Amino acid sequence: MSSRPGRRAAILLVAIPLGIATSPACAQAGSASPADDSSSPFLGRWELDLRRLPDDYGAAPKRVTYAFADIGAGKWRSTIDVTDPDDRVRHMVVDFRRDGTAVRGGGDTSEADEAAFISPSPRVLIMNLAKERRPGSVRVYTVSDDGGEMTESAASVTTNGAPMIRRFHYRRLP
Repeated sequence: MSSRPGRRAAILLVAIPLGIATSPACAQAGSASPADDSSSPFLGRWELDLRRLPDDYGAAPKRVTYAFADIGAGKWRSTIDVTDPDDRVRHMVVDFRRDGTAVRGGGDTSEADEAAFISPSPRVLIMNLAKERRPGSVRVYTVSDDGGEMTESAASVTTNGAPMIRRFHYRRLP
């Protein structure tokens, strides 16, 4: 990733078939029990607010949507669709438990092919991404008190090894 990562690195947030929790903090958090599925504020559909992209983001996609669904037996499904400026759609999907266990995703794996999720509280979801068993990025999602906005903080490193964090804002879709 360059010091000015492209749209894939910064936006392919949750569904990109996901990563392995590699830090001791994430491994310890894996023992926490997930928040109650039936009332989670994450469930539903979300759209990236393109007007609020970070200044150093680069070329914006045309549209990014996320969906979180409870699929039963303690599992969720995350679906992400990124529409590029040329109308090409990259589709990602992953079924996961919020217990820190690594799972493989499906669809576009250009940024990541595994992920691990943990939910330390009802309004916080942490996703750790990996590609070919190498660390990728960590994404922290929070939902506003009114349930209308989801914020993603995406942490990664530049090609020079400098840490960076970018923030993205999503609106709940009907």
